[in-house]
Amino acid sequence: MLYIVPTPIGNLEDITLRAIRVLKECDLILCEDTRHAGILLKHYDIATKTISFHSFSEAKREEEIIERLQKGENIALISDAGTPLIQDPGMRLVTKCHKQEIAVTSLPGACAIPTALSLAGLEPTPFQFLGFVPKKPGEMKRLFAKAYCYPGLTLFYETPHHIVKCLDAMPTDMEVVICRELSKKFEEHLSGTAKELLAHFQQKTPKGEMVLIIKGAGQTKAFEECSADELRIKLEEEFTLMRKEAIKVAAELKGISKKNLYK
Repeated sequence: MLYIVPTPIGNLEDITLRAIRVLKECDLILCEDTRHAGILLKHYDIATKTISFHSFSEAKREEEIIERLQKGENIALISDAGTPLIQDPGMRLVTKCHKQEIAVTSLPGACAIPTALSLAGLEPTPFQFLGFVPKKPGEMKRLFAKAYCYPGLTLFYETPHHIVKCLDAMPTDMEVVICRELSKKFEEHLSGTAKELLAHFQQKTPKGEMVLIIKGAGQTKAFEECSADELRIKLEEEFTLMRKEAIKVAAELKGISKKNLYK
């Protein structure tokens, strides 16, 4: 059996009794970083053998792990923090286990996305999670434009080194929530416009892992009633997209032909 085991996202107490038992009883623990995992395992007196299993070693380790599982071993998969496979390695292994008809189970537990949604103070449905914000400015702006027009909340993972660039790429009036250092001593919830939070982080150095939440405007009457060309103009002006890119995004959001809008 392959066990997908969530681990704390910050506070070491945020782990279930079942997760501790599984980690103690299984034959092997696959870790994103064995040194990082060692802190948690030592805290709970878990002596199970660990091996590294990250994005660079996943392909090499697969066959060995599959063979051990087929022989009847119980193996646990953990990430550095939170629920594995949410922006973490392991998907290839789980997919292969399903194809090989090897039993897989996932334990419930800590995850930054639902934690941030609970803390945000915004209506959480609908919402979409889009992973980490792209580093390229063009891709970032396109994604923010789509998030702005989405009828709900859009969540991203973000690092302290990149958050200022993110906020600077948004329209100044875009409503944003940032949940920082979740479950840790210096947990912080910040809400306001992109302009306000940009000013905050320009004065105070960003620290800690973050969940960035963008409040979309797609459900508003103004968005529903505006034409595709009006939306194109808005994207050009507020997101500083080039006309060709604004046409592409506006056509996609409005569900019409890019060719017709271009004409």
